[in-house]
Amino acid sequence: MYQYTAQDQQLVDARVTELRDQLARSRAGTLSAEDLRPLRLLNGLYILRHGPMLRIAVPYGLLASDQLRVLARVAEAYGGGRGHFTTRHNFQISGLVLEDAPLVLAELAQVQLHAIQSSGNCIRNITSDPLAGAAAAEPMDPRAWCELLRQWSAGHPGFSRLPRKIKIAVQGVGPDRALIRVQDIGLNLVRDAAKETGFRVYVGGGLGRTPMAALELEPFLPWRHLLSYCEAICQVFNTQGRRDNPHKSRLKFLVRDLGIEEFRRRVEAAWAPLKDGALTLTETQVARVAGHFADPPYLDLTGDDALHLHRLEREPAYAAWVRHNVQPHRRPGYAIVTLSTKRVDNAPGDVSAEQLRQAAQWADDYSFGEVRVTQRQNLVLVQVRQSDLHGLWRQAAIAGLANPNIGLLTDIIACPGGDECDLANARSVPLVNAIQARFADQGLLERLGALVVNCSGCMNGCAHHQVADIGIRGIDKQGAEYYQLGLGGRAGVDTRFGTVIGPAIAAAEVPATLERLLGAYLNHRRESEPFSDTVRRIGNTPFATAAYGAAERAVRELARA
Repeated sequence: MYQYTAQDQQLVDARVTELRDQLARSRAGTLSAEDLRPLRLLNGLYILRHGPMLRIAVPYGLLASDQLRVLARVAEAYGGGRGHFTTRHNFQISGLVLEDAPLVLAELAQVQLHAIQSSGNCIRNITSDPLAGAAAAEPMDPRAWCELLRQWSAGHPGFSRLPRKIKIAVQGVGPDRALIRVQDIGLNLVRDAAKETGFRVYVGGGLGRTPMAALELEPFLPWRHLLSYCEAICQVFNTQGRRDNPHKSRLKFLVRDLGIEEFRRRVEAAWAPLKDGALTLTETQVARVAGHFADPPYLDLTGDDALHLHRLEREPAYAAWVRHNVQPHRRPGYAIVTLSTKRVDNAPGDVSAEQLRQAAQWADDYSFGEVRVTQRQNLVLVQVRQSDLHGLWRQAAIAGLANPNIGLLTDIIACPGGDECDLANARSVPLVNAIQARFADQGLLERLGALVVNCSGCMNGCAHHQVADIGIRGIDKQGAEYYQLGLGGRAGVDTRFGTVIGPAIAAAEVPATLERLLGAYLNHRRESEPFSDTVRRIGNTPFATAAYGAAERAVRELARA
């Protein structure tokens, strides 16, 4: 993992001092709440429905075991013993006392953690593939590029008051686990015909009330120009993005209104004086940063572990966990393990202080001291020996982190919803728990197969409901909580957004409605056909008929009675 330089640490420490001073001036009445707001947001400090919330950045999703232990300490001391992992590599502590925020940040700073630019109209935390450097089919590792982008963007003096936030994601070669098509700037590592490394650059993606897929801005940007080109994009947005309407101020609206060709022309004009200037990367710079992500001391293993294979045959519960929560590693004899935070009695992404400590210990014992955070709100140990899988599984099961559901229906993304967020129209967590309880049968989950279900408490889409096979969105209907169902969304290179299939329904109706909808899927799908392919082949009507038809007949019958 990257280790901060003295300059990095100075920035982190200075932010702690600045926030402490700002809060002191606010208490003294010399800094108004209105003036404090953008300052505290730049340090990840929100005021939500039930009090302050601190959003801590986990740059490109990497955590060391000592950092996990500090997160456990601050969650226990200031957050009621729990914390929450978001879809953008952040860790949130809710319910802390406002004046305690500098104490939390000071403790985090000791292990190179911070909340800088985890909120506010700035360049947010850089996100990436949580399996970077370990996945079996990933010849290009994005981590060094993520770190270079972090260094460029952290505390950038020109981009702390943008029209709105900028989200940047970097993906290597292979499946798009960074969701680059729904980011303001999406960067996909590629090689040209001469085997030179570069980036395919996408711009103008985003979710929210008006979801848009990012468009290709540049098919091949040489790696040397990564920072200067991103600088040019942000300059165009900063000077030409809208500030008069917060609902129309994201980069995606500027790209849409100008058109991609005109936007490209303006970026090229802004880039001209920057190209080959001070921001141009050198081989020495890249090599220095990439050196922090060298392979750990892997053992030279060959083939699969015999005892592991034997246990797969003898222990069905272990085999189910391996089938869904364990992925192949690029090194023989190693595996990638996902620890699931998704279970009936837990908010997706929520972890206790004790679970954080245990994950830190497992990282030390099994994964060279490192843990990753995924966009689906789970944790990953990326380099576990096959011979250690069974012991890890037993410990994770005791800790409540071994539910064998990764990629299945109950691996649901959810935002905190109305339980915490003052923007939410409806609660997410109770509904998700009800769905998980309704579909608890492992046999049914496996029969349904890979299925993405996401649930957001409002239109903002923090839980990515628009790009799910089944997306659930909370709305306010005459003061009551109702939920819309959308079908056919997909994240990745071929991103598409789901469409609402019927009227909003009450929370109590959602699990049974999903049951009817999924029954239609089982009836209509071809052999091994994924849900999204079935939807695309036959359209939404058969699903809407199955989901709502019986309920509508019952209403008519009651009316006649």
